[in-house]
Amino acid sequence: MINATGPVFIGCGRDFAAANLVLLGVPFDGTVSFRPGARFAPAQIRLESDGLETYSPYFDADLTDFTLCDLGDLELPFGATEKTLQLVQEEARRVFQHKKKLILIGGEHLISLPAIIEAKHQYTDLVVLHFDAHTDLRSTYLDEPLSHATVMRRVWEVLGDGRIWQFGIRSGTREEFHWAKAGHTVLQMHDFTGLAAAVDAIGQRPVYLSIDLDVLDPSVLPGTGTPEAGGVSFHDLVSALQTVSALNIIGGDLVELAPHYDQSGVSTAVAAKVLRELIIAVSI
Repeated sequence: MINATGPVFIGCGRDFAAANLVLLGVPFDGTVSFRPGARFAPAQIRLESDGLETYSPYFDADLTDFTLCDLGDLELPFGATEKTLQLVQEEARRVFQHKKKLILIGGEHLISLPAIIEAKHQYTDLVVLHFDAHTDLRSTYLDEPLSHATVMRRVWEVLGDGRIWQFGIRSGTREEFHWAKAGHTVLQMHDFTGLAAAVDAIGQRPVYLSIDLDVLDPSVLPGTGTPEAGGVSFHDLVSALQTVSALNIIGGDLVELAPHYDQSGVSTAVAAKVLRELIIAVSI
């Protein structure tokens, strides 16, 4: 079930049938390893979006240039991780089978997995671009294979070697870094150096773009469950979105905002603006 009774993200009020791109909130943080609260992000981002314009001066484009639908939030069974992933995958299947693009609003990073699995079913040559502070490549976390700390390892099991491109990474275990550098993923530490070369290498293959907001420095976005010093600036991230907008992006997500850890509301405002730029980057 989807709860569609709340506010929608600005400029995303078209119905499903008419839309080319669909937003879906996934208020789930059941495997968060440090500070929970990402499940409150979809609702807060929508409320904060009222303070934004629909026009992006970075892209010289407006949300109203596109046909966009905000479906609302999935209603999820509390504490049931596998059932939650199943529900996300079912809704992703509906969106992709109707040849629409999908952006998930998280929620924690594990929600990327079922959307990517379904995207792979629809687009066999799928590539994943992953912007994050953390590798998320652990085989298990506390003996649990389904975790926001293992999500990209599970994605690798779906896609195989060399089809996950990671940028902004600055935290993980030694084993994760060595495993990635053995050729399983294409890992770029600290920033977006090499992103233009990645875009050239990927070409027009279908791309799923996953953005963990802790890729941003905590001075920009402190409201996240796992803040990590040494991150990129807002302008770095927007520039990266401008670069990847040349790709054939068929879906993506924005995850790991935990709004209550920033009582100023700035983190939520930043997240809403990043979402606006992400929607436009995927749509143009």
